[in-house]
Order: sequence, then structure tokens, then C-alpha cells
Amino acid sequence: MDTLSYKTVSANKNTVTKEWLLVDADGQTLGRLASEVAKLLRGKHKPSFTPHVDCGDNVIIINAKNVQLTGNKWDDKTYIRHTGYPGGQRSLTATELFKKSPSRMVEKAVKGMLPKNKLGAELFRNLKVNDGAEHGQEAQKPRSITINTNTKK
Repeated sequence: MDTLSYKTVSANKNTVTKEWLLVDADGQTLGRLASEVAKLLRGKHKPSFTPHVDCGDNVIIINAKNVQLTGNKWDDKTYIRHTGYPGGQRSLTATELFKKSPSRMVEKAVKGMLPKNKLGAELFRNLKVNDGAEHGQEAQKPRSITINTNTKK
């Protein structure tokens, strides 16, 4: 019996097959959408998942302006940043950030669910978020997928 035939194969940058996926955020809850997109970016849905390698897919999110928040999060949820100067803490509510840029709110939710290291920064570059239904990646022929189908619209 050949005992060496059962080796664990670790994916690397050359053996990974990446594809483009299209996700429609219309009527989706922000956190549930972000967690599924983070899994796709990370590559956890693939059998060849390797934790230290970018083996995820490129994801395009459309209709970010139609994303939903539950409960009182539109008024209670705050996004805090700091300018770097003393007393420079600034905050926005979810409503204010959504009025400025709906896509930025989705990007922040997904980025918070990725690893906080160089790999996470590299994975975040594989995400494209658009406010409307149009996107500029038609040449990549993205495959449309549905996630969280049991949400209320």
C-alpha cells in the first residue's frame, strides 16, 4: 500500500483558479451580505482553501444603494475615524455615511470581516462595489450568484 498518496496539497499563487462573481445587494441585510462576500473573497467556499494564500474570487457588488439595516441601526450605528491630530475624532451615523456614499458603507462592512494583516489588504483589493446596477467589469464575464435568498424584500 502506498502511504504517500494521501498528501495534503497546499494551494499557492500559481495553482489557484480565480473567477469573477457578481452579487446583487438589492434588499439584502448589510451584515449578512458582508459575511458571505468575505467568505467568497477569502476562498472558504473552495475545497482547495489555504489560510495563508489569496485563493478567493474577485467579487463585484451592485446596487449597494438598496442595502438594508435592521432595527434602529440607521440612527444608532456610528462610524468613527481619527484625523491624526489631537482632538481629531470624527464620527458619522449610518444614515450620514449612506447619504455620502452607499458603497463605502458596504466596503467598511466587508473589510471588517477580513483578516487584519497584509493578506486581508490584498483580499480587499479583489472587491468592487457599485451604487447602481452598472459595473465596469463586463469584459471579465462575471458569474452571477445569489446569496441569502431567504431575506425579505
